[in-house]
This record gives sequence, structure tokens and C-alpha cells, in this order.
Amino acid sequence: MFFHNSYFTTHFGNLFFCSKISIFSLFDHQKSPFRYTQISNYVNVYMKWKKDPFFDSILHIHKSAELKPIIQLKNFIVNYPNGCIPISAVSKRGLEFDISIRVARFLRQYPSVFEEFRGEHNLPWFRLTPEAAEIDREEKRVLEECKEDLKDRLQRFVLMSKDKVLPLKIIKGMAWYLGLPERFLDESKGDLLDESFRFVDMEDGLKGLTVESNGEKVLSTMQRNAMKNGVYFGGTLEGIEFPLFPSKGLRLRRKIESWLNEFQKLPYVSPYEDFWHLDPDSDFAEKRVVGMLHELLSLFVEHSAERKKLLCLKKYFGLPQKVHKAFERHPHMFYLSFKNKTCTAILKEAYCGNSSIEKHPVLVVRKKYIRLVKESDRILKNRRINSRFIKHEKLEKGSDIDADSDDRTDIQAQEVSKSFR
Repeated sequence: MFFHNSYFTTHFGNLFFCSKISIFSLFDHQKSPFRYTQISNYVNVYMKWKKDPFFDSILHIHKSAELKPIIQLKNFIVNYPNGCIPISAVSKRGLEFDISIRVARFLRQYPSVFEEFRGEHNLPWFRLTPEAAEIDREEKRVLEECKEDLKDRLQRFVLMSKDKVLPLKIIKGMAWYLGLPERFLDESKGDLLDESFRFVDMEDGLKGLTVESNGEKVLSTMQRNAMKNGVYFGGTLEGIEFPLFPSKGLRLRRKIESWLNEFQKLPYVSPYEDFWHLDPDSDFAEKRVVGMLHELLSLFVEHSAERKKLLCLKKYFGLPQKVHKAFERHPHMFYLSFKNKTCTAILKEAYCGNSSIEKHPVLVVRKKYIRLVKESDRILKNRRINSRFIKHEKLEKGSDIDADSDDRTDIQAQEVSKSFR
């Protein structure tokens, strides 16, 4: 049954279901590998956010923002002569390290990572603790071993952009999520100066990075996993469905589930293919947006990112103005966590069941840093207890001295009194 240009709205408690049904042809003789005619049932699903304690308790995701400036300071100290710094070297560089408090105070908050000592002119100096230095050596080894993998992730990140070129400032803003080490993008360092990457000048005076195509077709994480499972063989993109992981207690209404089932049956739209032939109001355009978000979070070593950072990519990745709504329309794929007064988008697939998305070695190292950082709380607590104990001892000793003094005063008074008798 077909309804032309019809609209209907149904209210289901906290769900609103809106559908526009239209016919369009999806084909482009030069760009599209297939010709496809489909009735589009585009659904806007507005759902009240539902808390999921499992995803809200993933420590390395919610400690990521705290860990980043710690790692930056750690790298600064390691690269300094003799591996130690005077506080004057960083005291006025808080904004550079994204630190909102005094840098000295920040360093002292993490005694398990940064060791303070008195240096020249009796000024405070800082160096890494032996435990932090050990993890730093492991991190360097992992980054060296993963260099080619990190290059591949960066290459895919650039190739997803609509013009296959991205400003360096955008890439540097996402470097933490991609797992790229500091100075990885420096032209003088030479890590990227090979046949696949090229630095270019962009409009508005921006410096950009582009990828030289070698003619090979780039496969997304979804396509590669489908090939492993025997669903995809490099031809038609039909049959590739997004893995869904409903949260406990989260139920979609029947009509929305029906739309989702039809949405899953549509041919997968690779984020590395041209998308200009897609109707922006169609389910195919929605499939492309969801595939783009899935691929982005798959490339990130933590498989998560602050939503506001992802929204900064709209201009260069050809994403719609309301791309954030895709997270709400697909709660079985993405989870939005509001811990730490920020909104973090998490790819459920990476943390549910036998995930086909492997844990990255860089993430393993970050978890070790987080465990070390947590030790700071115990050290500071012990310091406070010891400080109170010492203070209490001094007070008791002082009271004993006062008591002895009072006793001596009383004896002297008695002797004086006897002399006048």
C-alpha cells in the first residue's frame, strides 16, 4: 500500500513517530555502482534518554579528558634535558596543556605520576616517578610497533572527508582519539613524508593534509567484518547490516522497529564512496550518516568521542546540520553518556559481546596510566592522615609542656608564699 506525500504523527508516551513516504531513484551512471529504486520511509525518532550504568562505568572513556593533559605534561618532561623540569618551564603554559588551574597545583594532584623535588635555588622541580617512566617506555615501544596502523587510521580519516583533504588543525584536534603521538603531523619530523601523504595549502590560509590515492578500494570496518563473516564478497553492498545492541529496558515501539528492520535491509553506503547522488531526505542518506559515525568511532582507539568534537567535522565530512539526531534515532548502536558534564558518544559494538572490533594497544597503555593516576588518590589520602597525626602529636606535646610549666609555676608560688610567713 502506497501513500503519496502523506504525513502522520502518533504519540507513544515518550516516543514520537513521524514518517514521510516518497519515491525516488538512487542511481548515478558515473558514481553509483548500482541502480536502485526504493520507497523511502524516513523516520524521525525522538526518544527520552535512558541511562545505562554499564556504559557510564567504562573508566577509560570517562577518565580520557583528565588523562590527556597528564600525558601532555609527561611528554614535555620526558623531552626536557635530563628528564626533569623547573616549575617555571610550565607555570605559564596552562592553556597549552588545557589546564584550568595553576600548573604546579595540577602536578601535585598526581604524585603517583609526577615526583616533586627541590632543585637549583631551592625551587620546585618535577620528574616522572619510576612507575610512570616504566609505562612511558612501554608507550614508546607500542607507538613504534603501531606506526603503520596509526598511519592507516589517519589515511582513512582523511579519505572519509568529502574532498579527501583535511586542515591540519582538524586532524590535530582529533589526534588523541586516533591515538596519534605528539609531533606525528610535523612536516620536519618526517613520520608522514612518504608516498601516501602530502601537505597542501587550503583556502583561508590553512595548512592541510591530503592522501594520494593508489587506486585500491578502501573498505570500511563494516565491510571487512562482513567479509570475515562471509556476508560480503566485494560486490553488492546488500546484506550488510549494522550490529544492534539494545540496552536493558530499552524498547522501541512496533512501528519504529518496523522502520528499523526495513532500514537494515537497505544496501550499506560506504563512508568512502561519493554521496552526492543521495537524496538528503532519504533513508539512504541516513544509512550513509550512520555508516560514517560507525566508521569514525571504529577508527578511534577508545571507540568514543565527545559529541561536540564530532559535530566540528560536519563541514568537511558532508554531514547534515542535525547529524547529532542520528545518535538518538539509533540507540541500539550508539550510547550517549552525560557523565563529567559533557556528552560522549560511544559505539556499543566495541563493548558488547564478542565484538569484532579489536582492542587497540594504545588503549591498553592508557588503561595502565589511568590505574597509576588512581594511585594518586591513595597517596594524597595517606598524606592527609599523616599530616593530621603529626599535627595532633604536636598539639599533645604542646599541652604536656604547658602542663609542666603550670606545675613549676605552682611550686614557685608555694615557695614564695612560705618565705612571707
